[in-house]
Amino acid sequence: MGSHTEFILSPITEILKDVVSASAGIGSGIETYPLCDYVMQSAFLKTTGFQEQKMKCITWELATIDFDYRRALLGNDDNLGECSSYTDKNKIYKRLMIQIKKHDPSFDLASDIDRKAILKETLAFIKSVFENTNLAIWAQSNFSWFLNQKHLIKPEHFLHQDGKGRPNLFENVLQDKYEVLYNHRNRIAHNTHSYQQNLPTLKALINDDHKYENYFLYFSILLLIDKIFRALYLKYLDAIEDIIR
Repeated sequence: MGSHTEFILSPITEILKDVVSASAGIGSGIETYPLCDYVMQSAFLKTTGFQEQKMKCITWELATIDFDYRRALLGNDDNLGECSSYTDKNKIYKRLMIQIKKHDPSFDLASDIDRKAILKETLAFIKSVFENTNLAIWAQSNFSWFLNQKHLIKPEHFLHQDGKGRPNLFENVLQDKYEVLYNHRNRIAHNTHSYQQNLPTLKALINDDHKYENYFLYFSILLLIDKIFRALYLKYLDAIEDIIR
């Protein structure tokens, strides 16, 4: 096992559990509502940062075994940035898929990875970890909206193949939702709210994407990505078992 394997396989769920625990016991009266944005932003940045580091660790572990990919990685052939954008994550996903199939030609994504189970576990966790907590009470309308969206994310929205049979992490519908998440990550990380108006314009409110500006949806997407990469990385470890033995 590589030096980063334990971290790669560690679930992002622990961060969300810690955030819920940290915000418990302080009451949920109106005087505590200003805490909501601070806590949510902190949790969001922790989860995005955790995932960015995990993506980088995956690329290094792949490059440790495959010297051709090591040359590509060190030469920045994939032009990976902070591994935060969808484009970066999709490139790493494709590289991981190539490595799995290289060492295990029998690997079949459709039969070896249960998309329905991954999605069901993701949504069930978000509901169970936040339900009846301060965070759900503080952001009650957003949480209620999230729970009522039964088909917000579908199994066919991820681990997708385009018309030419090329693998993609997300289908276009989920890519659009991730773009909203990514833009919010950049606003917080670079503190662009400090010089921008706090209230959205009427044009922004009319935009259909505005409804996706929801932390519970953000956490769901990040958790979904985490589950996908952990499942695939386990397949990768099985595939290279003879090499690392």
